Amino acid sequence: MAITRTDLSAADLRARACRVGDVAQARRLLAIALVIEGASRTHAAEAGGMTRQTLRDWVHRYNEEGVAGLTDRPRPGRPPRLKEAHLKHLDALVEAGPDIAEHGVVRWRRVDLQAVIAKEFKVELSERHVGRILRQRGFTRLSVRPRHPKTDEGAQEAFKKTSPTGSPRRSRPAPGANGLRSGSRMRRGSAKKGP
Repeated sequence: MAITRTDLSAADLRARACRVGDVAQARRLLAIALVIEGASRTHAAEAGGMTRQTLRDWVHRYNEEGVAGLTDRPRPGRPPRLKEAHLKHLDALVEAGPDIAEHGVVRWRRVDLQAVIAKEFKVELSERHVGRILRQRGFTRLSVRPRHPKTDEGAQEAFKKTSPTGSPRRSRPAPGANGLRSGSRMRRGSAKKGP
């Protein structure tokens, strides 16, 4: 298991390991740096958190593809049901908020978005899946206070100007009437029972 690539030294690999965003790739870079420095295969594999066979596989990938080969490849699986264009349209829809005339709601719920996705994109998703997509896209359950569609801003401002500011002052409570003490006294020794 010899490293045939000589374009980067062990110090260069360590510097790259500090800059990469993927922790797994950083561990692989550090393990290969140890191999270049002459450390035993067992020691380099243990330092990288892998077996010797796994280190051997990563060395072969490094020899063939360089540093780029040390990243995880996309795993096979079912393709997403919503395309990226659909997701961007959904982002814009959520950011803009619902139109009460068109959607019949004042704020989005997952069930409402589920219906919009089915209508606009012709894709049936569960309510839970819609929530998962929203979380992955960076949306949280926080929402702005809903506004009634017949809200009159002018009437609200007039009410603010004509209403009294603050509430009337309350009188001070009588001393000792704060409810924290029962008012009865106890003798020091009366709490002890027994002969």
